[in-house]
Amino acid sequence: MIKIGLIGFGAIGQCVIATLPKALTEEYQVVGILTRKNIDNLVNDISSYTNIDQLLAQHPDIIVECAGHDAVKEYGCKILAANISLVISSIGALADSHLYEQLKHASTNSQAKIYLPAGAIGGIDALVAAKLGGLNEVTYTMRKPPKAWLGTVAEALVDLNGLQQAEVIFSGSAGEAATLYPKNTNVTATIALAGLGFEETKVQLIADPEIEDNIHEIWVSGETGSFTIVLAGKPSSYNPKTSALTAFSVTNCVANFGSSIII
Repeated sequence: MIKIGLIGFGAIGQCVIATLPKALTEEYQVVGILTRKNIDNLVNDISSYTNIDQLLAQHPDIIVECAGHDAVKEYGCKILAANISLVISSIGALADSHLYEQLKHASTNSQAKIYLPAGAIGGIDALVAAKLGGLNEVTYTMRKPPKAWLGTVAEALVDLNGLQQAEVIFSGSAGEAATLYPKNTNVTATIALAGLGFEETKVQLIADPEIEDNIHEIWVSGETGSFTIVLAGKPSSYNPKTSALTAFSVTNCVANFGSSIII
């Protein structure tokens, strides 16, 4: 039986819990969820904890982080040091090179693995393969409705509520994007890690009042050829800043952890 723990019970966490029965063919048990405060009557009588040590004491085989960059920084190394594998949904946290190396070191010194889901984008397997052949350029463009950028630094740049046409709210490196827009650019970090890195990956972020979906586009050029991937993903019904596909990608990581055949 696979024992699963979660950190956070927001949009991604709730969807993961709801989707696990569909994704896992093996027997499993959700042994607990780490939350800021205890939640009464949690779904399926799952226990909630407010201290990471309480969750670790349940001896999960894998913990799924669904709580943001700070959770990765605060708990990541401790989880790995306890020989517990970790799914990181807040991949933007790894734009911090020091944290990245700490997590890598903690994983190397234990038998625990770090799983990075593709999240809201597809084609990561092709990007990783193209990297082995040699990459020349990787550009990522993300378009989201103005409401998805509320609560970010974009509010100081444009009138998001009154926007009449598409506006570029950021153009620069993946590292800068992941730092300035941490809640919106986990895909940026995923693409950077799979490809040319945070400094060489080009990023453009756009607020577009003409769209309802989150539109992700990757353009890749390298020695093996070039390709473009465009994905129009529906926003999560729980949180418009999150793509609906993200939680399913995270759940698939958990399924792969317990599967003998991995896709």
